[in-house]
Amino acid sequence: MKIKSKQQIIEHFISGNKQDQFIGVENEKFLFKKKSNERADYSDLLKIFNFFTSKFNWEPIKEDENIIGLKKNGKMITLEPGNQIELSGSQLSNIHEVCSESYEFQEKLNLACENFDLKTLSVGFDPFSSIDKIPNNPKKRYRVMTKEMPKNGSLSLEMMYQTAGTQINIDYKNEEDFKKKFKVASYLTPISIALFSNSAIKENKFSGYLSYRSKVWQNTSRAGLPEIFLEEMSYEKYADFVLNYPLLFYQKNNEYLFPDGKTYSDLIKQDEADKSNLELHLSTIFTEVRLKSYIEIRSLDACEWDCHCAGPAFLIGLLYGNLNETYEIINKWKKKDILEAYFNSPSKGFGTEIDGKSILDWSDIFLKLSKEGLKFRNQLNSKKNNEEIYLKNVSSMITKKSTKAEDSLKNLNQ
Repeated sequence: MKIKSKQQIIEHFISGNKQDQFIGVENEKFLFKKKSNERADYSDLLKIFNFFTSKFNWEPIKEDENIIGLKKNGKMITLEPGNQIELSGSQLSNIHEVCSESYEFQEKLNLACENFDLKTLSVGFDPFSSIDKIPNNPKKRYRVMTKEMPKNGSLSLEMMYQTAGTQINIDYKNEEDFKKKFKVASYLTPISIALFSNSAIKENKFSGYLSYRSKVWQNTSRAGLPEIFLEEMSYEKYADFVLNYPLLFYQKNNEYLFPDGKTYSDLIKQDEADKSNLELHLSTIFTEVRLKSYIEIRSLDACEWDCHCAGPAFLIGLLYGNLNETYEIINKWKKKDILEAYFNSPSKGFGTEIDGKSILDWSDIFLKLSKEGLKFRNQLNSKKNNEEIYLKNVSSMITKKSTKAEDSLKNLNQ
């Protein structure tokens, strides 16, 4: 379908309106060779993919003759640039289902890794490898990005090859609901970074940051927290943002083309804009929060099983269970304070301040609101527990005043 006007982009966002509010989680992991701690290469990933197709009936996704991912029942397993592996989960109704999906994937991935002398690690930044030691893969998109991304971001290649995160996708009921959720998600970015920091180590040493992954993203092309996101957003305002945002690349006849500074608006004028390259453009805007036909929250470091479900539970409690009360709090904050906290949070963590309180204090306040929200949602598992059970890790970190990143540094120094 051809895209000829801004209204069609607005209609793409409107198509996301839904009364049933689902949750989608994408989680990325590193794969290493078990004995040497060297990163897995593409041949290792092919073994994993073939294991999943033969043992668990996943279907290969191919680009030309190369397998670049797998799909099954609305889920996808895909390759990241440095052969990190990502599960893009199904649209699910509650955190119990999200957690079960993630656990089942990890269990099967562990089984595959055991067969090929590999191991997984879920942290925000590769703690072992220098960037020159990381193997790539034949996915065309990443070849283009490797060439183009460093032009406007000094740490863009580190982002591509050395980071792993957890992304949470949420729905909105209508434009008013979207406005609140987008603003809350954007304003909570420094808290998401600090609370779920898990990337303090780089090349076996302290990086100088609790979330070095977030520091890297702050110095990555096409990323960050634009000031406009801290204003009242609307479908039209985001459409304007998309239209005027430079293209990274676009596809024509199955080839990636370089746009030479062109924007999506230029593509429309050239009569080359369609739904496919709109979706491609939306997926190459790498901001901390972004809009497709759902809202994607991208500020959390990857985390092992003990805290993997905590991030989604914390945010769903606020955004689905207790949106209005959360909005009332963040709506009093000043934009400049949020931006300052955003840049401070990767290094200062819980000590970062917003509106006269530390992020540690704010985390405690929002934890209580999240618990109330999850209790209100009343989504029960087979043991009659609601989603609050997944907040134990958050509660523990706040009580100890120590995040996963700080725990890893204690282990490093022992």
